[in-house]
Amino acid sequence: MNKRTIVLCASVGTLVLSAAHAPVLLERPGTDSSISSAAESCARVRESEPVRSAGHARSANSTQSSQPTEASLAQLSAAYGSPDSTRETTAPSPAEVDEPTLWLARVIYSETKLRHEQELVAWVVRNRVETAYRGKSTYREVILDPYQFSAFNPGSSKRSLLMHLEPETPLPRWKQALWIAYYVRHADPIYRPFSRQTRHFFSERSMMGRPKPFWARRHRFVSPGRDYQVDERRFRFYEGISS
Repeated sequence: MNKRTIVLCASVGTLVLSAAHAPVLLERPGTDSSISSAAESCARVRESEPVRSAGHARSANSTQSSQPTEASLAQLSAAYGSPDSTRETTAPSPAEVDEPTLWLARVIYSETKLRHEQELVAWVVRNRVETAYRGKSTYREVILDPYQFSAFNPGSSKRSLLMHLEPETPLPRWKQALWIAYYVRHADPIYRPFSRQTRHFFSERSMMGRPKPFWARRHRFVSPGRDYQVDERRFRFYEGISS
């Protein structure tokens, strides 16, 4: 088990809800990514151990949002795919998720459902927070910064629905987004897949028929390090862009 897997395993472990019996082995749909392997390894290792509760709860004075209506959930499910009831429901939900992790999960869930892509997008958002990009220094501020993340743009049909997602919301791949958000927020910087100045990404696939952003035309994209394999038509990452 490599260092990145061990760190991710520890992160997943802190999100497992304490129960009266041993946790069910996590089975999740998708590709054979290292995140999936780490989650499964972690579940096996902890099968005979007490399960620890989650880390920090959101503060009492944080913004409270009502749960989405059934119609809203149906709209999100239609946009993002049907739930896999045999797998998603067996994965334990986080008992408590702090506000920054929740905001990060919301934005990566809005961008992609693939694990490795969610992780890379999460690192871009973390880079923006850590460098106070455009004067924004919290996850909420970064994500709601106008015209930075399309699903959260003013007037977006998905904005309100995504902003109401909570840890217990029953949507496909949502628990996965929560786990990845927690991992990236708490990961050691040595696991950063590209430089701290990598704060932009562009999806050619989602922008078909529309012009590229000016910065995507003027800068070369960077490749994530280590074992990431990214389809360039889906995501390209850029560093050193100042605005």
